[in-house]
Amino acid sequence: MKILTDRQFEEKLLRKVVNRGIFDFDSVFPDVEGIVRDVATDGDDAVIRYTKKFDAVNLTRDRIKVGEREIEESFSRLTQSEVEALKGAIKNIQRFHKAQLKLSFSLKITTGVKAGRAVRPLSSVGIYAPAGRAPYPSSVLMCAVPAKVAGVKRILVCSPPTRNGDVDPKTIVAAKLAGATDLFRVGGPQAIAAMAYGTQTIQRVDKIVGPGNVFVTAAKILVRTKVAIDFPAGPSEILVLADETANPKSIALDLIAQTEHDPYAVGILMTTSKGIAEAAIAIIDMELKSLPRRSIAKAALVKRGAIILVKSLDRAIDYANLIAPEHLEIMTRDPWRIFNQVRNAGAVFLGKYSPSTLGDYCAGTNHVLPTGGYARMYSGLSVNDFLKTIEFLQCTRQGLVRLRKTAVTLATMEGLEGHAKSIVSR
Repeated sequence: MKILTDRQFEEKLLRKVVNRGIFDFDSVFPDVEGIVRDVATDGDDAVIRYTKKFDAVNLTRDRIKVGEREIEESFSRLTQSEVEALKGAIKNIQRFHKAQLKLSFSLKITTGVKAGRAVRPLSSVGIYAPAGRAPYPSSVLMCAVPAKVAGVKRILVCSPPTRNGDVDPKTIVAAKLAGATDLFRVGGPQAIAAMAYGTQTIQRVDKIVGPGNVFVTAAKILVRTKVAIDFPAGPSEILVLADETANPKSIALDLIAQTEHDPYAVGILMTTSKGIAEAAIAIIDMELKSLPRRSIAKAALVKRGAIILVKSLDRAIDYANLIAPEHLEIMTRDPWRIFNQVRNAGAVFLGKYSPSTLGDYCAGTNHVLPTGGYARMYSGLSVNDFLKTIEFLQCTRQGLVRLRKTAVTLATMEGLEGHAKSIVSR
């Protein structure tokens, strides 16, 4: 990694970083579309066929769903401390997401007119739990717990089987503790299609959430006319804003933490201090030597990492709002001043004792966040993703009279005589 001035950053990298979320799906859409179409037509048979092709696992129809015995065995394969850690994370995630439920209201519009909004949960949700480079039970918690808090009755989890045909026990335990009702050993586009269209074994759902690779994301995009989805998700990202008061070791380790996920992850430091920039580079080089996933983190930091020496924190804030990172860490003397100017970020972590990794696991905030600049228009996953609202209106005769003239005038303007008569007739 090299230190760039903000001018060099603008000339060489800014456009590329801002446009990092523009995926070229042209190369994968034809294949994924074929898989989706086959699952929609052939159901379980297509799921079994593609599981054999892509995962080298010979499924039978009665093995698609994870049974109770396998669930019980999964609990026995985790240590007590692992189970307690999952339970502790669930408790905090529940507490944070329960605070998001206050969406209903009723108010007086004028005399005799009451309007409002009622909130209802979705009936069913499908969660995709990836298991590529590693299983992520924490992602299952982040999807299933808010759905459960929202009141969703049927929560499905689909996860790719391992080479021996099992679903990772950590994923199974996390799903059951978080409230999932059904688990299936199916991954890839075929899992997305199965949840969107339904098969003989997997019931269709109202919405699909959860991260996945480019093929899974492409499948979600293709089925979004049949089922709701969360948002396109890509590799992990972190942007750190730091001044001279920051701890360079914390910065270095946080950059490494988010980039060890994927060689296409993004790790950027923007700082007003040359000393902090130089120290962070040195520590990154040192820490990578002993990191088990150093090849992944190093590839990400070389390809999509940057350290930018900015003239001012205000300049850094402008860049941050353009980049709209998934994780934004603010390590400055007054982090709240910076935060109050942030418009675009998936989640923000304030001060030297708030690493983004806490948000990844157990602080309560959700880690399913928009990447690739989508934080400019999307929010992170929340209870709202599992709720829908129904607006209501109740008028007395007096209220109808008060609104009659306005409504009839507007209906006449639009040439809709039937609308006007429906009001006047009363």
